Amino acid sequence: MAAQNQLHRIGTTRSHKPVCRWLMAGLAVITSASIASTPTAHAQTGRDTDAFLIQQRGVRDRIWEQIDREMPATQKVDFDFGGNYSFNLFIYDDGIESSRTFRRHDLRLWTRMAFDQGAHEIYARTRLSYLDFNTGDSYDGDDNDWNGANLERGFYQFDLQRAMRAYANRDIDFNLKAKIGRDLVEFGTGLALSDILDHVAVTYSDSQWELTGLAGKTVGSSQDFDLTRPTDRTRRAIFGTQLRYLGFEKHRPFAYVFWQSDHNRETRPTWLQDYDYDSVYVGLGSTGELAQNLAYSTEWVYEGGRSYGHREFYKRDVIKAWAFDIELEYLFDVPKHPRLSTEYIFASGDPDRLVSPTDASGGNRGDMRDSSFVGLGYRDTGLSFAPRLSNMHIWRVGASFFPLEGDPTFDRLELGTNWFLYWKNRSDGAVSDPTADLQSGYLGWEMDYYASWAITNDLSWTARYGLFFPGDAFSDQSSRSFFLTGMTWSF
Repeated sequence: MAAQNQLHRIGTTRSHKPVCRWLMAGLAVITSASIASTPTAHAQTGRDTDAFLIQQRGVRDRIWEQIDREMPATQKVDFDFGGNYSFNLFIYDDGIESSRTFRRHDLRLWTRMAFDQGAHEIYARTRLSYLDFNTGDSYDGDDNDWNGANLERGFYQFDLQRAMRAYANRDIDFNLKAKIGRDLVEFGTGLALSDILDHVAVTYSDSQWELTGLAGKTVGSSQDFDLTRPTDRTRRAIFGTQLRYLGFEKHRPFAYVFWQSDHNRETRPTWLQDYDYDSVYVGLGSTGELAQNLAYSTEWVYEGGRSYGHREFYKRDVIKAWAFDIELEYLFDVPKHPRLSTEYIFASGDPDRLVSPTDASGGNRGDMRDSSFVGLGYRDTGLSFAPRLSNMHIWRVGASFFPLEGDPTFDRLELGTNWFLYWKNRSDGAVSDPTADLQSGYLGWEMDYYASWAITNDLSWTARYGLFFPGDAFSDQSSRSFFLTGMTWSF
């Protein structure tokens, strides 16, 4: 979200050893060319839980932000390459097993080429992962697994404004960018759409407006939101457009619409059950600054479309759902850079979805209206509980600061905390955590703490701890802990 991305204090200067750089560049180019369509090693017969996927995305996004900060400006470089290695240790209680231990190793190699003052840009990043669970702790029975190498991000982008400057030696007061490839796509603040897509995007912008058109599809190796569907790949097409107004000095209002078309194929038939979920999303919102140092972001989205409910194969339900988010963040202009934030997130639910808020099997029943919001977006919903945004009220408050600012060693050590309160929209309906087995609205609360330390320009460390206290919706009232620690080395 816009408010969460305004305080980046990690330096971007890096040094490279020439021999290592050429070796890594060669590997990145070779693997990028050979594995663009390689599926993940995880079979989809043993599905990861929603909470596990959200927890993994939080780690991935943190590493992505670090890579993007270290990337040199396009107009200043013709060719560059590098990579990083990260190790993360997870020890957590998911409500099913009281203790799971998981170690994740990721090697990322990237290369970027820019031509003609940045008119043409080519970028590729691959990832090779080794996933190591303690014996019996994995979700699919495979405790030790190699994943990849896979193309994590890779695209070509054309910039008309830079091209006119390079080829015609003239400046124009508008721009047209075209991108084709695999990259993160986000509409608005990412409430309904924030996902990696294989796509084509064209963006027109001038001094007042920015208009984006999108046509893409989900990455086949990613996990689908319907965990009951027997399928080996995810096939969903995304088409949409977004309009953003740039004429205000401190506000960036936006509006968008996009369609999600289900093209998944079942690997085996299911008796009296179809799974197709076709949806359309219409969103409005804005980001900006309400006062000096007070940033905000807000988004409202309506979801329509058609879905199949539990034991439905002939008639389809009508989707009528919605979601809302608002966040405020205040950055104190004092030493140690303290920051306070608060957020409210809502995603509608359906009282007839007694088992799952997103799946067809075990989903909507009793009527032909499906009011459970199912999006392709992302929000931080806590380290331990980490629910999907469906049938949910979430209140969050957070704070962070740099306690030893100015110290030669610990200048870039940040400490922070987030506290969450969870409540169902429909007390009879299900949420993404299957252990919330009672028809009560109160889901519980959570406290999270974190430390992030940029030790050097090339080495960083983080530790995160979350503790979830279940509410009346859980028959098991035992608290759940989540601990993560990790190191990332960039080269």
